[in-house]
Amino acid sequence: MLFNILVLVAYCIGLAAAAYFTRKRSRTVNDFLLAGSGMSGIMTAFAYGTTYFSAVIFIGYAGKNGYDFGLGTLWIGLGNAVIGSLIAWKVLGKRTRRLTHHFAARTMPEMFEKRYDSRHIKLVMSLLIFIFLVPYAASVYQGLGYLFELVFRIPFWAVVLIMAGLCALYLFFGGYFATVVTDFFQGIIMLIGVVIMVGFVVNYETVNGLIDAFSKLAADKLGFFPAFTKDGAAFGYTLLMLTLLTSFGVWGLPQIVHKFHTVKSETGIRQAAWISSGFALVIGVGAYFVGALARYIVDAPGLLASGGADRIIPEVLLKALPAGLLGLIAVLVLSASMSTLSSLTLSSAGAVAVDLYKGYIKKDATDRHVNLLMRMLCVAFIAVSVLIAIFQPAGIVNLMSLSWGTLAGCFLAPYLFGLYWKRATKAGAYASIVSGLTVTAVLYILSLTLPAAAASFFSPPAIGVYAMAVGCIVLPIVSLCTRPLAAEPLDALFTAMRTAETDAPTQSAED
Repeated sequence: MLFNILVLVAYCIGLAAAAYFTRKRSRTVNDFLLAGSGMSGIMTAFAYGTTYFSAVIFIGYAGKNGYDFGLGTLWIGLGNAVIGSLIAWKVLGKRTRRLTHHFAARTMPEMFEKRYDSRHIKLVMSLLIFIFLVPYAASVYQGLGYLFELVFRIPFWAVVLIMAGLCALYLFFGGYFATVVTDFFQGIIMLIGVVIMVGFVVNYETVNGLIDAFSKLAADKLGFFPAFTKDGAAFGYTLLMLTLLTSFGVWGLPQIVHKFHTVKSETGIRQAAWISSGFALVIGVGAYFVGALARYIVDAPGLLASGGADRIIPEVLLKALPAGLLGLIAVLVLSASMSTLSSLTLSSAGAVAVDLYKGYIKKDATDRHVNLLMRMLCVAFIAVSVLIAIFQPAGIVNLMSLSWGTLAGCFLAPYLFGLYWKRATKAGAYASIVSGLTVTAVLYILSLTLPAAAASFFSPPAIGVYAMAVGCIVLPIVSLCTRPLAAEPLDALFTAMRTAETDAPTQSAED
């Protein structure tokens, strides 16, 4: 127990030190929000990866889905590495960086405003980001309660307050630069922790090594290709939806897109593409593989029957790992959560301070004023997410399960088509956003009225995939039926997006 406490204390001291040493790197809005667009590819790759994966993958997703799908669940990790990381950087990275530099845009709503020549699309996006990201931030806390009670004997509410306090501290003082610095070290912790976790789980006496592990899973018909349906309900289909949502969905999330325009150079983008995909491969495949083996270590069916899906992985760790290493693995899960939480908070604060406040309420606000407001909003949003996590009001809890898919359904099509298709119009972008919200609302309500077997085809991941698909169909149809945007600004933009930038750092525009 003493060693575990020492590990946690060392981690907390490290975060506090990051806040102190980065406090002078966030004096302007651009510094606070983008770190001056001067981050290296390596640092950004770790920031991307640690934002991608939170406690949700290690606790809820890995435990339940690993038990349900066995080796098939590894497709999620592979999809996250190849589609959600490598291809995302290849398809979106350079064009996003060039677009944001061309327009001097600092946030995703600001980028949409200038790409579609629509002042009000920024307002709509900012509201959606605030409504859905704050509950999503609260959901990051959910998987930590039982693990920390098990390892550190700390109650859930205390864990939430510790996390929130540390995150607020380094965000308030260091902004995005502090986030990237802490993400780098937290990413190292995550990589080391996953390798240790997989090693001990695979060699646990009831698993008995890698060869026996695969043999057991194959004998239990839990191979790489599960049945598409099972007892009339979605089975392999659900796995497919999970893979698509968690792999393509990140393409439209503001906290992920934010990373593309903070990289110092295009060389850095190439580095980030490969490093972040390697990171995702280790973290994703490792976590889901542990989840698949959980059935041979703990009573997973009993835990699932009692509503304890979040307890599967903590119980596995308690049995398979030496007591001295439990603290390190708990800090691994905490690191995943802290990095995601800080990115979500920064995206929300930027949307309100830059896009809403300066864009609509006080257009002449000084850079210093907006910078201070962002710091205060970071603290306020963390406080709200703490209250949601602790008290879990029913209506907002429902938003947690839909937040990722809803935002991806609203933003993916306008973002992707906006980068590659000149003919994408303002009306098409609005129609795509409205269709994403409509599909999510209608299908969620429908899922509550259908029999269980039929409703399984409308799980939150499936709803998110449907919303993304509909948006990608609606936008080009509406765009072709509506007036195109002015040709001259678009020609200049697309010329800039096709032109490789030099590796010299680009000076970001100030307010």
